[in-house]
Amino acid sequence: MQNQFTEKKAAVGILAGGGPLPGKVAEAVFAMGRPVFIVGFQDFAEPEIIEKWPHEYIRLAAAGRILSALREHHCEDIVLIGPVKRPSWRDLRPDAEGAKILARIGKALFAGDDGLLAALVRVFDEEGFKVRGAHEFLDPVIEGVYGKIKPDTQALQDIAKGIEVNQALGRLDIGQGCIVQNGLVIAVEAMEGTDSMVKRAKDCQQPGLGAILVKQVKPDQERRADMPTIGPRTVIGACESGLRGIAFEAGGTLIVQQDEVIRLADENGIFLLSYHPENFKQKYLK
Repeated sequence: MQNQFTEKKAAVGILAGGGPLPGKVAEAVFAMGRPVFIVGFQDFAEPEIIEKWPHEYIRLAAAGRILSALREHHCEDIVLIGPVKRPSWRDLRPDAEGAKILARIGKALFAGDDGLLAALVRVFDEEGFKVRGAHEFLDPVIEGVYGKIKPDTQALQDIAKGIEVNQALGRLDIGQGCIVQNGLVIAVEAMEGTDSMVKRAKDCQQPGLGAILVKQVKPDQERRADMPTIGPRTVIGACESGLRGIAFEAGGTLIVQQDEVIRLADENGIFLLSYHPENFKQKYLK
């Protein structure tokens, strides 16, 4: 892979947080015949994922070095992918260019995720890069049941309730998911993330049929920077917490290790349903 920069094709720069998705995007980009360069955010990016590719570890707030590295490696398109915990102001320690960019971001730095991510995308656009969504490179999530298990009528009603809750939460820029059991909302996602919400829901479930995890994109979300994601860990957590299904937005969700996700769900009797929020009731609850 070291000879890929001898080509004249513009590279895709991947700004990598944690998890396996930066590597999945890199593989997809390379399969398209385009060079890859990864900026691994220090203390977040995982070495076993990014060190297969040309890369450099850079502090999150060292914006000057990030921009220079992307330009040195002839990146035109960039992808922001992988979870990064928002640092405190004390921990940012921006370089000179980073301080200027923070000033350009302004109040969005202290706003919700949607405002901050939209501001970051705008800054990269102004710096001459085209921000692309990871979903533009990865296989799309289509509508329908994944695996052998199908949701029953009560599950479909719970999903409909979850969609309404997520839309309300999303408009307030709170989270991307909730957990519903027999019409009762037992957990909603905030800044702790899906895995922590699922774990917390274990102690909130009522007797009877297990609860349903429902995830979807916020109404005004910047899809190029923070798509909802599910993976094997999501299914394992759902099983450990006694959930019986996971529903997620078609075209608005990234699935990590899809074959493994389906295998785990089938083995544990958990259904996987991908849906379109706008026509869910008309399609499933006639």
